Amino acid sequence: MTGSPQAPAPPPAPAPAPPAPVRDLTLPPKRRPRRGESPSAGAWRDLRRRPLVLACTGVLLLMALMAALPEPFVALLTDDSGRCELADSRVGPSLHHPFGFDLQGCDYLGQVVRGSRPSLVIGLAVTAGALLLSLLLGMLAGFFGGWVDTLLSGLTDVFFGLPFVLGATVVLVAFPDHGLGAMTLVLVALGWTTMTRVMRAQVIGLKQADYVQAARSTGAGPLRLMTRHLLPNAATPVVVVAMLNVGNVISGEATLDFLGVGLQYPAVSWGLQLNAAQAYVLDFPHLLAFPALFLSATVLSFILLGDAVRDAYDPKLR
Repeated sequence: MTGSPQAPAPPPAPAPAPPAPVRDLTLPPKRRPRRGESPSAGAWRDLRRRPLVLACTGVLLLMALMAALPEPFVALLTDDSGRCELADSRVGPSLHHPFGFDLQGCDYLGQVVRGSRPSLVIGLAVTAGALLLSLLLGMLAGFFGGWVDTLLSGLTDVFFGLPFVLGATVVLVAFPDHGLGAMTLVLVALGWTTMTRVMRAQVIGLKQADYVQAARSTGAGPLRLMTRHLLPNAATPVVVVAMLNVGNVISGEATLDFLGVGLQYPAVSWGLQLNAAQAYVLDFPHLLAFPALFLSATVLSFILLGDAVRDAYDPKLR
């Protein structure tokens, strides 16, 4: 007698599909460059499409206009007669004087607007000077190597070990009669090291590139190689670092003024206004709030704009 037929074995279960890759939402999506578009043009196109970049640019343009033409802004925004009355000392904001008055009885909005000039001038001048110095020293160290690289790298390490604010404080205290120019030179002398390291690394990575070797084989000398072939391709990361550095310099200048070793009265700057307001924070908070707001908005705009430019020119995000 034959047994009953066995039921067929069930088919094997299909293997589970691999999990879909999870994209890191903290990173911006990769951009697809247009056909025939240069990397710089693609980066510029991407920057113009970011609302944050437009907002930061608008804030910085407004601050630059206030620094260049403070009196039209003062006349437009407040009833500043140009005189300071002690009877109005520390009076709070009102309709005709939106920021109130400072310790000397001067219109505070007018003083805050005028205080934008030293901060922006020092921030831009120090960054420009440090950028030029960094391009030169980084190019020489990376291109020639050998004892030139050893000497310049050692010098960079020495200055890199000096704290920015503390080093500037020591130097400025030794020369109490300093002004805007001397303060700019001191900050330049302490602010070039990071950009020099970036420039040196870029030149070392590019000097063995095919197009540089081809130019060298045609008889191009060191000066032509550095200025025509290496500098245009190596300078972009250094410029991005310089944009990030502007905000740091402005905050450093305000810190030195606040500590009493930067600009001195009767100069007007946001740091000096914060210094004068520190003893009246609880009773007259407007003395601290308004210059701190302008300073924070300027520094934050420079930092966010520098971050956006860095992301736009980063090839790993393309």
